[in-house]
Amino acid sequence: MAVSVAQAYDLLFPGLRKVAGQYKDLDRIYPKIFKVDKSYMAVERTASMRYLGLAALKNEGGPTTFDNQAGERYVYNQYHKEIGLGYAFTRKMIDDNLYKRQWQPSNLGLQKSFNQTKEIYGAYLLNNATTYDPTILGDQVALCSLSHPIDTGVVANRFAVDMDLNEASLLNAQASIRGQFRDNAGLRMQARARKLVVPIALEPIAIRLLRTVLRPGSSDNDINAIPETSGGIPDGHLVHDYLTSPTAWFVLTDQEGLLYLQRVQFELDMQVDFTSDNLLVKGYERYSFGYFDFRAIWGSFPTQ
Repeated sequence: MAVSVAQAYDLLFPGLRKVAGQYKDLDRIYPKIFKVDKSYMAVERTASMRYLGLAALKNEGGPTTFDNQAGERYVYNQYHKEIGLGYAFTRKMIDDNLYKRQWQPSNLGLQKSFNQTKEIYGAYLLNNATTYDPTILGDQVALCSLSHPIDTGVVANRFAVDMDLNEASLLNAQASIRGQFRDNAGLRMQARARKLVVPIALEPIAIRLLRTVLRPGSSDNDINAIPETSGGIPDGHLVHDYLTSPTAWFVLTDQEGLLYLQRVQFELDMQVDFTSDNLLVKGYERYSFGYFDFRAIWGSFPTQ
């Protein structure tokens, strides 16, 4: 049913001081977490490859060891979502509205609705990081798991026992990213922590951990080791308004792996229905959030 006179009755009469209800939108969060790129396919696929392993000892006069195990290991799928929203106004509501500049029939905040929907879908990947989505395929475990398979065993990108955000747990995450991450052949790699991502409830803790010169939460005159350990957290912290758990927290690394793909940019279209004279306004967009490398993130999911 179209928005009619009955739903905005006071806009038909003079005397209103102001029409309120429109608020400033939140800043964009997803570009600070995901690599942003364009898509040209219905389904985007990323192959994770295995390169050479360690070199082998060669005896004098003996043969050279050949490593012929290189090749494709895992393929990560990314399916785009179609996003749409629309509304309609009656002709009478448009003609008789005396406050068109403040409450425009052609602009009821579709862009804001689409923006926040996109943030929710982006946050979904983090909010459900411990649940495996079989449509992704990949290495067939959740984004944050203790058992990401590689040729020489498994690699974890979460704690065996989830920990609250504090000095010890953040230092542990920094050291684990540097010390435990391996490539698909089992070789060590240059992986470092880059950014701390926290829900609103953990912002004060993040500030104290990253901005305190001396050791946080201690009367000792020790230097705060977090900014220097394994390269520190060079990009600081990010408060994510759309995280659903008040206790879960994440560390983004310097490895690519979290991906936002734009298939069709936001489109706004309007037309007048011939038979009813209603103004029809609708928006459309198509995109997807996904990942292709667990090494891009470390997560901790303590219970409340």
